[in-house]
Amino acid sequence: MNKKLLSERDICTKFIAPAVVSAGWDIQRQVREEVSFTKGRVIVRGKLHTRGKSRRADFILYHQPNLPLAVIEAKDNTHTVGDGMQQALDYAEALDVPFVFSSNGDGFLFHDRTGNAALTETELTLEQFPSPAELWQRYCAWKGFDAEASQKVEAPYFDDGTGRMPRYYQMNAINRTVEAVARGQNRVLLVMATGTGKTYTAFQIIWRLWKSRQKKRILFLADRNILVDQTKNNDFKPFGAAMTKIAKRQIDTSYEIYLSLYQAVTGAEEEKNIYKQFSPDFFDLVVIDECHRGSAAEDSAWREILAYFSSATHIGLTATPKETKEVSSIHYFGEPVYSYSLKQGIADGFLAPYKVVRIDFDKDLQGWRPPAGMLDKNGQPIEDRIYNLKDMDRNLVLEARTQLVAEKITAFLKATDPFQKTIVFCDDIDHAERMRQALVNLNPQRIQENRKYVMRITGDEQEGKAELDNFINPEERYPVIATTSKLMTTGVDAQTCKLVVLDQHIKSMTEFKQIIGRGTRINEDYGKFWFTIMDFKKATELFADPAFDGDPVQVYEPKGDEPPVPPDDVPEQPEGGGPVGSDGDDAPPDDGDDLGGGAGGGRIKYVVGNVSVFVVAERVQYYGADGKLITESLRDYTRNCVTKQFGSLDAFLRRWSDAEQKKVIIEELANQGVLWEALAEEVEAKQGGKPLDPFDLICHVAFDQPPLSRKERADNVKKRNYFAKYQGTARQVLEALLDKYADTGLEPIEDIKILQLDPFSRFGAPIELVKAFGGKAGYTRALTELESQLYEQRQA
Repeated sequence: MNKKLLSERDICTKFIAPAVVSAGWDIQRQVREEVSFTKGRVIVRGKLHTRGKSRRADFILYHQPNLPLAVIEAKDNTHTVGDGMQQALDYAEALDVPFVFSSNGDGFLFHDRTGNAALTETELTLEQFPSPAELWQRYCAWKGFDAEASQKVEAPYFDDGTGRMPRYYQMNAINRTVEAVARGQNRVLLVMATGTGKTYTAFQIIWRLWKSRQKKRILFLADRNILVDQTKNNDFKPFGAAMTKIAKRQIDTSYEIYLSLYQAVTGAEEEKNIYKQFSPDFFDLVVIDECHRGSAAEDSAWREILAYFSSATHIGLTATPKETKEVSSIHYFGEPVYSYSLKQGIADGFLAPYKVVRIDFDKDLQGWRPPAGMLDKNGQPIEDRIYNLKDMDRNLVLEARTQLVAEKITAFLKATDPFQKTIVFCDDIDHAERMRQALVNLNPQRIQENRKYVMRITGDEQEGKAELDNFINPEERYPVIATTSKLMTTGVDAQTCKLVVLDQHIKSMTEFKQIIGRGTRINEDYGKFWFTIMDFKKATELFADPAFDGDPVQVYEPKGDEPPVPPDDVPEQPEGGGPVGSDGDDAPPDDGDDLGGGAGGGRIKYVVGNVSVFVVAERVQYYGADGKLITESLRDYTRNCVTKQFGSLDAFLRRWSDAEQKKVIIEELANQGVLWEALAEEVEAKQGGKPLDPFDLICHVAFDQPPLSRKERADNVKKRNYFAKYQGTARQVLEALLDKYADTGLEPIEDIKILQLDPFSRFGAPIELVKAFGGKAGYTRALTELESQLYEQRQA
């Protein structure tokens, strides 16, 4: 057997797997092959989407299920033993494993990331592959585990019998947290983007600590009722009879897992602080969901509970750690033990990317000044000054503006899908109600079908709040459009929300991330791969803020004798003074909506009905591969992709000419987001409808060359009498291949299975047709020559 002729898969099966098994690894429990650990980024252009390539490890070795130790990257034997190392290190970094191997079947190159080895990289023979015990021992030394701690981190995951495994980043978060607790760390912070499964991650952490009896009584705190109920009924369900939800201010100490709304156990009056009915050492673990809100502030209700149960381990979960000069999560919990950002989630294909539609109105940009002595609709004299974007719907209501926003939303839904779930974020409850009315009047047919097509879902109104579960349930068609203010900014698991409308002033990065998070979940069963943000108040300018998707940064700097724990938020003061209302950080139970319209007694709001409003600018932007918003067309995107890879027309032509199979280049560009069908449709329409193959699409779009149709290319080959040197069956096959190319393009003729189809089947069986060329090598040579003839004119 010539090892050089074996495929990579053969090398894995015949050499690598046997070496691993010989070293003592259990192939059933400890070894997984060809593990795709990401989904492949969703790439959106126009109304179409595709997925990039997923990241796939050839082998992952585990100490036990979900506790990975090593990655092996395999290459075929035409490569050296270390050729796969850089790729393997990239995977190991993502998978949080310390031991990395590269192999070509001759042996292994071993890279030890712990820093404890005498040499970082060493070459091993196939027989020298390390045993499970050796790598586990090295792992424990790296992590600083003694015998007791190493036993604790072996606490198993919950297994529901379906084979469901945590995603790689969830595994990292769970393992890092359990390891931190095993080492005695009592304040732990996890940062995971909205939609990445924080609650499931929390469940596995609690399960492992509870089942191993490291933690016997656990309190899970959240600040929205819907969060508590979703948690109890979904991810935490396996706790069964050991779990209870604290309700009606009643305490029962016979349970082990307690879920609570923090408002249900605290209050301004001492008798409402029912958590004090538990002894201070009753809980040995407290998990705080969305800890960027209440618990970030020193004098919040959550912080009181944490101080009371100070002997317990505290684990904070957040998508957006609160880090301002006034308020900090990190000051309390310490640096995150693990972070997984929105940008990473989109790059991995676990979170939905987005398009942004930005719409600017004349009165927002240019401002509006009332004529002298003008009264609003309520008879109030309007203060004489210039009102602009920051005043809209807070200090000034232009009814025509509300109408225009509603018209744009309606037009978008009609042009795409009138039943795609939509959340419209408004400035306050009054604004949400006006928006509901405008949308109802613009969609009479839909309202006639079902009055719940549009619903206001805000904290002040029971009927709307009662529809929240139906809105987030993918199987429920209604409500379709929800107008809201603060209530739906967090904790609303709206998997099928495809349109997020921002008609709200958003200055807090925390709140902005939470709102964007309403759309980032992917639901493939319901065709939800990406979503659209429609922005009317320049909120998406926050995308340009470095804090949008960077790592948490601590900026609090205590001076002199100031305490190390920062004070609470300072409420925003709009022009004219008076509180704006809650910013959602310390929201009352199931509320947080700013009542507006004078309901809070602070802000004067003028309502004007006879001022026209016009659209000044409207543009569409995409989420780019680098995490930035880009404004560009399909052609621009393709040109950038091609020129980044090839640099010049000559470089592309050389690569195209050298490629044994052109479909390899076509697939490479597809993985980078070139949507061939959409591009062909767009370019061919401008070329009189003549069908172009990928070669001409690239040359035309990226390098401004005049394109030839497939038929024109095929005719040119025929004119050159290229077939003269072939006789009989071979000539018939080549002529038929040329006709097939003209009809269906390049890729079908590169697949030898085409010989099984008509008209080839009329000339003879595939094996006979190949023999007409002197065998498979001769057939492949003739096909390569045919392809070079097809593209010869361009290369001349």
